[in-house]
Amino acid sequence: MTSATNPPISGMTLPDHTQLPESDGTFVKNFQEHPQSILLTESIKPVLQKRHPDGQYCIGQDSGIYWRITDPPEKGAEAPDWFYVPNVPPTLNGQIRRSYVLWQEHIAPLIILEFVSGNGAEERDKTPWKGKFWIYEQVIRTPFYGIYEVNKASVEMYELIGGEYELLTTNERGHYLIAALGVELGIWQGVYQNAELPWLRWWDLQGNLLLSGEERAELESQKAELERQRADRLTAQLRSLGIEPEA
Repeated sequence: MTSATNPPISGMTLPDHTQLPESDGTFVKNFQEHPQSILLTESIKPVLQKRHPDGQYCIGQDSGIYWRITDPPEKGAEAPDWFYVPNVPPTLNGQIRRSYVLWQEHIAPLIILEFVSGNGAEERDKTPWKGKFWIYEQVIRTPFYGIYEVNKASVEMYELIGGEYELLTTNERGHYLIAALGVELGIWQGVYQNAELPWLRWWDLQGNLLLSGEERAELESQKAELERQRADRLTAQLRSLGIEPEA
């Protein structure tokens, strides 16, 4: 359940997403991160729209998840590169979300993905009350946590089992099954946004790549061109037989 107002604790009202900082002032770490987030979001949208015909879900891209009260407030937040939360409204009280506040929402993200820009130590840090890995596992308790390293063309996927993250193994296609979403996650080597890289991508359960909006448009264009060529060939064949197609 979601709560439109914050519950008072010992006479104090907890801040909501409009009262908390939406950024810690740090830069996106490299030029690949933003296109990577867009690619994940665009390609998974048709799946999520089928799973949530009422539109009740949200996706965060480098957005804060507040999990405890601190001073300054942003010290009590993590900002995953990409995450998805089911069964929550995409806006709150008609306002675009500035962040995701756990004490206001109560529903943890189903999956969190981090894009490594350094050596991966930050994303694997299990230091209590400080490390990303520990916070996602022990506090936010998101069922799936992925660590993607573009420089190594690899992704590690963990599932919360018995209160602890267990490293998953890939299937015969080299993908991780995310059963709760009905998709697979893995590495795709190809060109996106004018960059040839090992991108993090989704597939369906039959192993078909889930396409971005740009890729879907290109596929439809190719289909339309093929149909036009077929029609032109048929027209030429009919005319060679002395038949006018319009007749």
